[in-house]
Amino acid sequence: MGQKTVRFSDLSEQLITDDSALVRIVVHEHPELDGQPVEIEAHLDEVQAMTEAALDVAVVDLYVTGQAEPRRVTLDAAVFDKLATARSMAELLIAARPARRAPKPLAAASAGSQRNDYGTLEHAGKPHKGKTTDAEKQLVREHLGEINKRLAAEGLRTIDLKDAGHVERYGLEDLAAG
Repeated sequence: MGQKTVRFSDLSEQLITDDSALVRIVVHEHPELDGQPVEIEAHLDEVQAMTEAALDVAVVDLYVTGQAEPRRVTLDAAVFDKLATARSMAELLIAARPARRAPKPLAAASAGSQRNDYGTLEHAGKPHKGKTTDAEKQLVREHLGEINKRLAAEGLRTIDLKDAGHVERYGLEDLAAG
């Protein structure tokens, strides 16, 4: 025997007998929503009222110099249109270049450009693609226990004396043998 799924509207608890009248609604933003979008089901008649009550809005991201993250703003489309004074907003939007990628905030870009100095106890032993310097090798040999504790606390891989790659990279042959 086949099974039949009985569906009810999450909005009104009305029985939905015709699958073609079922509408899936994904709620992205709401004051009661804690971040992640949720999904509800409704009857097509209930959604008609929703589309009639829909607002014309503009959703924009503001990238302000010095702020790490953009601020998303939703405003009435008519208010947004009034911001364009030299020509109409429609002309401005048609002539605007497509947003390929969100620009990186300047504060984050300058902070990320600082390089780690692996010749210091703060960074020695961290995984990296560059050449291991003599200063880093010496620090790892002299402070292996301390460095492994720091690496483990940071959630990074630790330096294993049983790993031939680690032994070779940091010159730990003497420690591995003894």
